[in-house]
Amino acid sequence: MNIILMGPPGAGKGTQAANLVKEYGCAHISTGDIFRKALKEQTKYGVIAKYFIQFGHLVPDDYTIAMVREHLKENEFPNGFILDGFPRTIIQARELESIAKEFKFQIDAVLNLDVDFDKLTKRLSGRRTCRECGATFHDEFNPPKQVSVCDACGGELYQRPDESEEAVKVRLDTYTKQTRPLIDYYTMKGEITNINGDQSMEEVFNEIKKSLEGK
Repeated sequence: MNIILMGPPGAGKGTQAANLVKEYGCAHISTGDIFRKALKEQTKYGVIAKYFIQFGHLVPDDYTIAMVREHLKENEFPNGFILDGFPRTIIQARELESIAKEFKFQIDAVLNLDVDFDKLTKRLSGRRTCRECGATFHDEFNPPKQVSVCDACGGELYQRPDESEEAVKVRLDTYTKQTRPLIDYYTMKGEITNINGDQSMEEVFNEIKKSLEGK
């Protein structure tokens, strides 16, 4: 099963993608993870992406498409995959359709997690990430047992530059201008399912599973 998982920053796409991986055995393809790996390894794409990511802007379509295409070409997905963070624009969506034809796969579901923006700002600006293992915590909703220390591995917790309150506002504004039209695009094609993301993680996932029945 191949799924596009959409929603604004902080809507819980990563959490629900992990649930989907566990439930269906599909691979999680996160453009955020791909970009951060490129940043760490200082690849040509990583150098270009650094400027845009640190200020909360979307990486330009050409570079994003090229990286996703490369990832899909170099890996196998026997149980399908979840696209998290791609496509983010109509240009990317149309290019994905071309890639699907080229690599002979189809998208089985387009899921959109819908959450109020004020709540998203609070979610994101309070989030902390482990420098070592990547585990995430939240100052209010999921605090670590020890301040600034990861429960999982003991690594240092930090606030990502793109999760400062100022960067979050930029990210949500960018989402509204560039990504929300994508919801209209898939709605007109009759391919999108809107999921109420303003519920508990368990309730959201139950709604997702129900929407995938028979896929």
